[in-house]
Amino acid sequence: MRPSTLRALQRAAELTRQNHFAEALPVAEPVILTADDQEGAEIRRWLIEHTADFTGEKGTN
Repeated sequence: MRPSTLRALQRAAELTRQNHFAEALPVAEPVILTADDQEGAEIRRWLIEHTADFTGEKGTN
């Protein structure tokens, strides 16, 4: 995944944890929509692995 994509996802997670979902969406959406198939798969894996980053809950991993 490109570093800029990872930064956008991390920023969106941070905003979501702070209850700023409306601000998080326009940060993450463009990188998700412009990802090619390979990066899209990497984004999906990252989102699954980092669900707790968005909820602020501790994961079970």
